[in-house]
Amino acid sequence: MAPISKKAQQDLPNINERIRFPQIRVVDSAGEQLGIMAPRDAMVIADEKNLDLVLVSDKADPPVCRIMDYGKYKFEQEKKAREARKKQHTADVKEVKMRYKIEEHDYQVRVNHAERFLKSGDKVKATITFRGREIQHAHLAEALLNRMAGDLKEIAEIQQFPKREGRNMIMFLSPKK
Repeated sequence: MAPISKKAQQDLPNINERIRFPQIRVVDSAGEQLGIMAPRDAMVIADEKNLDLVLVSDKADPPVCRIMDYGKYKFEQEKKAREARKKQHTADVKEVKMRYKIEEHDYQVRVNHAERFLKSGDKVKATITFRGREIQHAHLAEALLNRMAGDLKEIAEIQQFPKREGRNMIMFLSPKK
């Protein structure tokens, strides 16, 4: 059998013979403390119950080990991690683009899109694009973005106020907590 690299040894869990402390605090499978003892004595107890000795906390003084079924413990940990990932929602940034000369109906469509994005927990980037000499009317674009923020003030808060970046004016909205 090939020798195990240092990195692989670090990734292995500290169970049974891999526990290298002179003294450890031992907790049995029922949660009762068995006291402080040498790891080999704790291993004898674990072997009698056909369970594993698992290092739970190496930061404590002395380190805490528990007598348990390691396979079951590992499965439970992975199950908890899967559940946590399932419930986690990453807030995406959705963009709503328009021009400052937008018609009323088109503006309402953009507001409805932004509202839908905010209600699903995503952030909204409202962008107004300028073409040619339209850039001279940046104040109209800023007024339009402020109007949009006002229309969405029930469900959104302004994360970044309207700001000009090149030929665009951008505002970020995030859902209210």
